[in-house]
Amino acid sequence: MEQIKPKKLKKGDTIGILAVSGRIKEPEKIHNCSKFFNELGYKTLISDTCYSSHRYMAGNNDDECINALHSFFLNDDINAIICARGGYGTLRLINKINWNIVRNNPKIFAGYSDITVLLSLMYKKCGLITFHSAMANGDFGSEIEEYTKDSFFNTLSGKTNVINAQFPKVYYEGIARGIIWGGNLASLVSLCGTDFIPDEDIILFLEDLNEPVYKTDKMLTQLFNIDKIRNKVKGIAFGEFKDIDNRYFLDQLFKELANDLKIPIADGFKMTHNKVKDTIPYGIKVNFDSQNGKISFIDNYVI
Repeated sequence: MEQIKPKKLKKGDTIGILAVSGRIKEPEKIHNCSKFFNELGYKTLISDTCYSSHRYMAGNNDDECINALHSFFLNDDINAIICARGGYGTLRLINKINWNIVRNNPKIFAGYSDITVLLSLMYKKCGLITFHSAMANGDFGSEIEEYTKDSFFNTLSGKTNVINAQFPKVYYEGIARGIIWGGNLASLVSLCGTDFIPDEDIILFLEDLNEPVYKTDKMLTQLFNIDKIRNKVKGIAFGEFKDIDNRYFLDQLFKELANDLKIPIADGFKMTHNKVKDTIPYGIKVNFDSQNGKISFIDNYVI
């Protein structure tokens, strides 16, 4: 499928703040985010789903979230969509989304965690380059780290061309090329059984939160039991697996994976639920150098 690249973000643009996953428990953080963007010279529009919920999810029901997503893509005044938060909810929406609306109205779409579900399928169904990035509630609605802010705006304006690991640990040396694809491991695995895997060679990036190592083992095994994943993944960049139960076991798991796959693998990348994070163009072609902990973008990702 031909890639679709959104227009770069520029001052004066309107940023839509969209809740389609977990419910917003503190709406004041959404208002803080809106104020933050306004003070930087952007306009904002907040979805009604930021103010309603059903059980643990945003919106009064799934259809309200679908309608909010569709309306934000159809609204020509909105230049970029940043998701409010992760949590859980996007998996319930995927069979109801009109992917033609997304495909025919391309724009920046950004988020992480549970939003991985939408990033993956927007690429698979539409070829749209999206962004694994900071979000409204937990990042821009609180004290935003300067690094995170700079990465977000530099990347969405097309100024970033490389991502470096912090103190990389190399599990298998080498250089590989493919599209950068992946995200939150648990969210990605939730798509197993659907048509979500790209046809191109993949540099897989992964992060997660609050998962014991045996579950991380289970999820990685589930992914790599899929022949297409084993054939297409040419390198793995691990971000942070935050708040896990046993770092030694995780290290052993990554070593086993490297010995099995024999492809470039390194960790230490700022792909994380933590406050300091990189914004990553999801689906763009990259070179991955595991020895030096470096991901270099080959193509432009915004126009």
